[in-house]
Amino acid sequence: MDDTTQEAPSADLSLPARIEAILYLKGRSMTLGELAEISGVSRDAVEMGLITLMADYAHRDTALEIRQEGQRYSLQLRDGLGELVQNLLPVDLSTAALRTLATIALKKRILQSDLVELRGSGAYDHIKELLAQNFIERKRQSEGRSYWLTLSEKFHRTFAIKTDELKPKRAEPAPIDPEPQAA
Repeated sequence: MDDTTQEAPSADLSLPARIEAILYLKGRSMTLGELAEISGVSRDAVEMGLITLMADYAHRDTALEIRQEGQRYSLQLRDGLGELVQNLLPVDLSTAALRTLATIALKKRILQSDLVELRGSGAYDHIKELLAQNFIERKRQSEGRSYWLTLSEKFHRTFAIKTDELKPKRAEPAPIDPEPQAA
């Protein structure tokens, strides 16, 4: 089997969709160079992908937009929606901390070092904020220097999310019967 037969799931997504995912997960503004490095394409391709993505957001009735500030790009709420979001949030967490919490929730258990790699160095502040409000728990790895991050009981009570609701929504093969057959 050659390496070209097994592509990463992200290979099925268009470049604008991959850029959108990167901006969402990083939760901070990024340069063309950073986006090109993470997405594995040229800066010119990223620039064209961003133009496509920005045009798509401009023509949709959505709460989000791609914002350019100088040479940096970010995925943010449109102006004027901050108050609405603050009224809807059941907790006092920043949007960035909520994104970090969502990442932990999707992974269920993640090494702090892996989370920082996904979300950037700002994740350290988000982790402190989430620990201070008891939404996550942190335990040192038995082997290694990082910490395991998991959701706390308060998270489950506050957001009323059952563990099975955090599973990815995709078709999975039918379970195999673990019972041995009598001979």
